[in-house]
Amino acid sequence: MVAMVNFNGELLPADTQYLNHENRGLRYGDALFETLRIVNGKVFFWEDHYLRLMASMRILRMEIPMEFTMEFLEEEILKTIRSNSFENSAARLRFTIFRNNGGLYMPTTQTVSFSMECSSLNTPFYILNEGDYEVELFKDFYTNPDILSTLKTNNKIINVVGSIFAKENGYDNCILINNAKQVVEVLNGNIFLVKGNTVITPPLKEGTLNGIVRKKLIDIISKNEKYTIEEESISPFDLQKADELFITNSIIGIQPITKYRKKEFSNAVAKNLIGKLNAAARLG
Repeated sequence: MVAMVNFNGELLPADTQYLNHENRGLRYGDALFETLRIVNGKVFFWEDHYLRLMASMRILRMEIPMEFTMEFLEEEILKTIRSNSFENSAARLRFTIFRNNGGLYMPTTQTVSFSMECSSLNTPFYILNEGDYEVELFKDFYTNPDILSTLKTNNKIINVVGSIFAKENGYDNCILINNAKQVVEVLNGNIFLVKGNTVITPPLKEGTLNGIVRKKLIDIISKNEKYTIEEESISPFDLQKADELFITNSIIGIQPITKYRKKEFSNAVAKNLIGKLNAAARLG
């Protein structure tokens, strides 16, 4: 079967050359994206993804088309899923929005186009990977502690270079820090630290991605009498004092970190939360 992509509502074979050299996402990173998990035709946490996307478009002064309702975009997502025969299985979909061609740094239009592409996932629900997972600090470049860093834009060169560094040095992931030397996130998601019964994650003011699963877990933990949740700054020194570290994003759910430098970590809290996250995904 030929893989299909959705470009502005039109389904096209994936090898179609529907973008050109003037694309502003290519030229200037003038684009946003959402990565979605869809299972049996249900988009996990769709309302949260939608609201984040609309807020991000406003921040970047993109013109939001009148038809960009939750219902319209959800149907475009599901249309893309059906065209790739993933309607009865688990799939990952990347939804990209970019400002239309024209101009140099100053665009000639604020109108946008979108594309959607998808691929299969192995499991319909979040599963905790309990294998070895080692991380290290990435100190070659820093994240800026500002609102642009909280958005899912196409400006991900730090994540790209950091991923190459991780591979070259045998790490599974790297932790990003900002120019104040505070922990921000990992290359592909948010980070949580557990100390006793307190769960801590960096606040958005550090330049932390405004992650969807991050938001869901903050809500889940805040309602759990067993734990206390805090959004507080984390230094690299705090990492080695933690009982547990774990990563979150919309595709993997929760990924425990087993080793950072000489410190090894347990995964009891991550194991406790994964079922609650799956329950939240089924509900919303």
